[in-house]
Amino acid sequence: MSDKIKIARLNTQDDGFWQRLDEMLAWDGVSDKTVLTTVTDILDDVKQNGDSAVIKYTNHFDQMDISAMSALEVSQQRLQSALDSLSNKQCNALETAATRVRAYAEHQKLESWSYEEEDGTVLGQQVTPLDRVGLYVPGGKAAYPSSVLMNAIPAKVAGVPELIMVVPTPKGEVNELVFAAAKIAGVDRVFAVGGAQAIAALAYGTETIPQVDKVVGPGNIYVATAKRMVFGTVGIDMIAGPSEILVVCDGDTDPDWIAMDLFSQAEHDEDAQSILVSPDKDFLNKVQQSIDSLIQEMPRADIIRQSLETRGALIQAKDMQNAIDIANYIAPEHLELSVDNAPDVAKQIRHAGAIFMGRYTAEALGDYCAGPNHVLPTSRTARFSSPLGVYDFQKRSSLIACSAEGASELGKTASILAHGEGLIAHARSAEYRIK
Repeated sequence: MSDKIKIARLNTQDDGFWQRLDEMLAWDGVSDKTVLTTVTDILDDVKQNGDSAVIKYTNHFDQMDISAMSALEVSQQRLQSALDSLSNKQCNALETAATRVRAYAEHQKLESWSYEEEDGTVLGQQVTPLDRVGLYVPGGKAAYPSSVLMNAIPAKVAGVPELIMVVPTPKGEVNELVFAAAKIAGVDRVFAVGGAQAIAALAYGTETIPQVDKVVGPGNIYVATAKRMVFGTVGIDMIAGPSEILVVCDGDTDPDWIAMDLFSQAEHDEDAQSILVSPDKDFLNKVQQSIDSLIQEMPRADIIRQSLETRGALIQAKDMQNAIDIANYIAPEHLELSVDNAPDVAKQIRHAGAIFMGRYTAEALGDYCAGPNHVLPTSRTARFSSPLGVYDFQKRSSLIACSAEGASELGKTASILAHGEGLIAHARSAEYRIK
């Protein structure tokens, strides 16, 4: 049996607890100068040289031998053949997940609205979908068909007419599940391109890849850096950090369940963060024992071990209210409330990407098929951010229609304020319409 996992133990009553917690939560996702320089060069090259630059970088980074962009576009027939190649179990699982994600997304649609004032002035808001959206999907062996569904389906529910997906196929390696998910989700065009060059192609457009209005989807540090740098030319969903889970438990859940819930995020990568908060010291000890026991059977044990030992924590709270306060401070991506009265406790949660209520609600269900989106704010950004949703693919335009009487009355107010700002043309424009 290998050494026990040395996961940090904290107590909210200890001196220096908050400083220690802050140090654990800190995540420096800022790219270093080498990454910034590389991405800047790629973006400039693709912006200037279009398809030829995309081909060059694809051949270089993905070890391909492509001479024309036509070789990088994946046809709808190819997507369909991927779907047809799946086992019945895989196909049904994808279809079930897609149906649930779509049903949830339908509830998120924003609708246009307006109201009329007494003088006939009409004010309102017009909601319209984006014209074209780009979806980045990580490629190769570590491909995520679930991410295709989570990013593409809300866009389609929002009414986006054209969805362009880019996915790298290093050494020509294709993930059939990803292609199948693209077909199920209604993706319009797919290109076998990845990295910063794919983000550049979507943001600026090339002779073959059309320019989009927004880029969504996860990627490595080069992809994340490219998304950050093209923001403003196009919209982006978010700059996501490593995956994270916070479990708040009263001590009455099977410790094996909780240990495995912590593993479910830790196995993503070494930088993922898994934290358990409980007022029950004995329970924390039991979870530690479960961790040490269950790690033996995990295929990704090395990754889980490093994640837990470098960024994980078992925190003893003073009581359940203290545990809730800690949860709100951490503002986690995923929050499991493994307690009896979870719906009531959830009402006290102000900051969390997704809240999983009750002992039976494993975070993993949300990753795949519960329905709500698994693209969530990380690194404490849940304090001011929300999950990806239909609303991210819709725009809102203000509507103003003044009647003659309304223009006359509003014009008097506008004139006074415009003169106060020294903007005389503004004032005259309003004054022309005063009776």
